[in-house]
Amino acid sequence: SRLQSLQSRVKWHHLEHEAYELWNVYADLLCHQSIILAINSSFVDPILQYETQLKITESSFRMLFALPSFEKLKALGIRSEDLEDQESLYQNILHIFEDTLLILVSKDLYKLQLLREMTVWMHQERWYLQEEAMSVISRVLGFASKKVTRETSVDVPCLGVLAAELALLCNHADNAIVYQASMGMFHLLCMAKWQNDLEKNIPMNYNMRGSYCYLAVAPHVEFQPKTFQRDKVKIAQSVGNTLLPSLLTDFVWELLIKLSEVNYDTASEAASILKLTLEYHAQKVTMVSKIVTFIYKKLYENPFHNMKHAMLRVTALLTRTSPKKVIFQLMDYPVPADDTLILMWQAAGSEPSVAPLVLKTILLILKGKPGETEDDVEEKRRFSLDATNMMPVAASQALGTFLPVGSYKKAVAQFFPQLLLALMLQLFYSSQLRVMPQDRPLYARDALRALLNCSGLQEVDAALTKKNCWNQFPQALYHHHGVYLIAKTLSEFNFPQFPETLHYFYKISVEGPRRSEDNIVTIIFFTELLNNFFKDPFPEEFLVLYKHWIQDSNPIVSKLSLQKVANMAPVVNDIDNVRSLLMAILEAFLSKEKTVVIRALLTLRKLLGKLDRVTYSSLCTKIASSYCPLMDHSNGGIRSMAIRHFGELLRDMNQYTWMLNPLVLSTLVPLILFLEDKEMRVSKACKYTLRICASQLRWPTSSFLKDENYNFELVVLNICNHLVASHESYITDLISDTLGFLGSSRAYLRRGSVILVGYLAKLGAYLLLRDEIEVMIEVIEKNVRDEDPITQELAEITYGIFKEIAHKMTSSTIKQIFRRWFKFFYTKRLKPLYNWPKPQGSAPAELTRGNKKASW
Repeated sequence: SRLQSLQSRVKWHHLEHEAYELWNVYADLLCHQSIILAINSSFVDPILQYETQLKITESSFRMLFALPSFEKLKALGIRSEDLEDQESLYQNILHIFEDTLLILVSKDLYKLQLLREMTVWMHQERWYLQEEAMSVISRVLGFASKKVTRETSVDVPCLGVLAAELALLCNHADNAIVYQASMGMFHLLCMAKWQNDLEKNIPMNYNMRGSYCYLAVAPHVEFQPKTFQRDKVKIAQSVGNTLLPSLLTDFVWELLIKLSEVNYDTASEAASILKLTLEYHAQKVTMVSKIVTFIYKKLYENPFHNMKHAMLRVTALLTRTSPKKVIFQLMDYPVPADDTLILMWQAAGSEPSVAPLVLKTILLILKGKPGETEDDVEEKRRFSLDATNMMPVAASQALGTFLPVGSYKKAVAQFFPQLLLALMLQLFYSSQLRVMPQDRPLYARDALRALLNCSGLQEVDAALTKKNCWNQFPQALYHHHGVYLIAKTLSEFNFPQFPETLHYFYKISVEGPRRSEDNIVTIIFFTELLNNFFKDPFPEEFLVLYKHWIQDSNPIVSKLSLQKVANMAPVVNDIDNVRSLLMAILEAFLSKEKTVVIRALLTLRKLLGKLDRVTYSSLCTKIASSYCPLMDHSNGGIRSMAIRHFGELLRDMNQYTWMLNPLVLSTLVPLILFLEDKEMRVSKACKYTLRICASQLRWPTSSFLKDENYNFELVVLNICNHLVASHESYITDLISDTLGFLGSSRAYLRRGSVILVGYLAKLGAYLLLRDEIEVMIEVIEKNVRDEDPITQELAEITYGIFKEIAHKMTSSTIKQIFRRWFKFFYTKRLKPLYNWPKPQGSAPAELTRGNKKASW
C-alpha cells in the first residue's frame, strides 16, 4: 500500500542517514587519533599536552557514544548484504577510540586519568552510560594491569578516584555495566597491588588462571572479578587492603564528594561504600583535617543535607582512628561554636573507644592561652576575643559536650586531675579577656561544673554554688580565692579522687608548668589539699617543692610559699632538712621584688624565734651576713627590717660574742649613717641595733644612744673613741666602708659619711700610710664640690683633716712604725671637730633647712 511504501522509504532514508553518521564519526575519530598521537610524540609541555589530549578525547567520546548502539541500528532494518559492513564499521569506530587510549596508556600510565574523565562524562549524560563504554574502560585497564607487571616502578595517581567511580558502577542496575565495572575494578586492584608490593619491596605472587590473575585481598582469601558485583563489603575490604594510603584517601574523598550528588541513589550508594571503607580502613586515610573541613562546610551551608547522618558518621569513624587530627580541626573554628560544629562534636564523642585519646587531645589544647601567639608569650600583652588562637576556648566549650556522655565516664575518671587544673587555668585566662560580652557563656566554668557533676561530686558543686563561687570566679581578682575555695570544698567532702589529684599536682610541680599563672594556681590548690590531709610539717618531698617555689620568678608564688613556710614555725624543729630551707629563704633576700624580700625577712624571723639554739648558732653568722646588704636597700621598709632583725639576732645569740663581733664591727658604718635616715622607722631601728651592738662589744656605756635628742657628731665621736680603745685594728676597714657612701645619691648619707670618715681618719691617723691618705684626699675633693652646700662645708673640714694628717706623715717606714707603737701606748681622746649640727643662728640657712632635729 502507499502507506507501507512511504514507511519503507522513510526507514531506508533514516538508515542511510545513520550510515552516513557512522562514516563521519569514523573519519573524525581517525583525524582526532592522528592529532592526539602527534601531540604525544612531540616535545610539548606535559601539562599542555595532557589538557589538549583530554579535550580531543572528550570530543571523540561524545561523538562516539552519542551514536545509537549497533543493536538499535539493526532494529532499523539493515539489509543482510550490508549488515556485515555496517557492523564492521561500527566495531572499527570503537577500536579506533580504544586503540588511541591503549597507545596513550602504553606510553604513560598517568594517561589512565582519561578513563576517570570518561566515567564523569558518562554520569553527566545518562545515554553515554553504555556497555560499549564500560567495555573500553575495562579492556584498557586490563592492558594496563599487564603492562605494570613489566615495570620496576608504578605511579598511577588516578587509581583512587577511578576506583571510586568503578565502585559505584559495580552496583549499577544494568547487569552488563556491572559486569564490565567489576572487571575494570579487578584490573585496577591488580595494578594497585603491584604498586603496593613494589613500594614495600615484596615480590609479586599472582596465581595465573586463564586470562585473569587472582587477587588476594585478605589472608588466605582470593577474589575473582565477579566478587565485586554488587557486593559493597567486598569492594570496601579489597580497596582498603590494596590501595596505598594516598590512593585510598583519594577514593574516600571522591565518594565524599558524591554525597552531594543531586541523584539520591548515587549519593546513597556512595555513602554506603564510604562508611564501609572507613569501618575497615579509616586508619589508612590521610588528609583527615581536609575531610572534616569539607563536611563542616557542607553541613553549615545546608543543615538539612540528605546525607547529613552519613557525613556525621564519617566524622565519627575518622575520630576512631585519628582522634587528634579530628579534634584539632574541630577546635579550629570561631567561638562560640555553631549548631553544625556542636553536631560534629557530638559525632566525634560518640566513639567511646577513643574517649581517652579525645580527652588527651583536648587537654593538649587547653595548655594554650586564648589569643596567645609566640609574640604574646614574650611581651605578656593582654588579649581579646578577636585574637587569633581561640582553640582553648573552643576546647572548653567542647568539654561541655563530651563530659556528660556516659561512655566517657571511665576516661573522665582517668583524667580528672588534669581536667580540673586545666579548666581552673582556662577560667583564669578567660577572665583576663578584654572583651567579654555579657551573653557569652563562660565555657571553662560550665565545663568545670560538668566535670564535678559527672565525677560524682554533685555535693561539691552545690556547696560552691551556695558559697557564690561560680558567680565570682570569672573575676580576675577573685580567681585565686576561687581556686582556694574549690580545693577547700573538695577536701571538706573528702573527694575520692584525692590520691590521684595529689599525685598529679605533685608531678606538675616537680616538672614545672609553663606559665607563672600555672604556678600560682598549683601552689594555692596544692597547699590547701596538704593543709587538709597532712599535719605540719609536710613530708620532705612536699617541702622540697616549697623551697623551689621560694625562688620562683613570679613574686606571688614566692610569697605564697614563704607564707606557708612561716606558718610552720611552731614545728620548725621537726623539719628534717631545716638548714636547706633557711638557706632558700636567705636566697630570697636577693629578689628584685621588694615584697618578696619583706616576706622573706618576716618568714625567717618567725622561724628563728622557734628554732633550737644549736641549729641557730651554727647558722647565725651566715644569716647575720645576709642582713648586711639589705641595710642599704632602696626601700625604707626593707632597710629598717634588716637592721632591726640583725639586732634581734645579736640579742638571741649574745652568748656567741666571739663569733659575731667581727660581723658587728663590719656593720657599724651603715648603722651609724642610717641614723640620719629620713624615715623614722629606719633611724629607730638603727638606734635599737646600735645599743645591742654596744652591749655585744662590751663598750662601757651606750647612753649616748638613749637620748631622743642625741647629737649625730657626738654619737660618731663616742663610737670612734670606743673603737680606738678596743678595736683599733678595724678602723682602716671602717674607713674603706665609709668612703663607699661618699658618692651616695642621698645627701644625708654623704653628710654623715664625711663626718664619720673625718673622725676615723683623725683617730686612726697612725694606722694610715701615705698612699692611703692620698686616695682619701682625692675622694673627699669631689665632696668639696658637692651640689649640697652642707656637704660642701663639712667636706672642707674633713679635707683639712686629711691635709693635716698628710703633712705630719713621713715616708720613712721605720718612722711610721715608731709612730704606731707610740700611739699604741698613748691614745688621745678627741673633741668635736665639726660642731654639727651648729647652734641655731650660727649656721647658714642651707645647713638647717629641712633638718628638724636640732641635736641628736
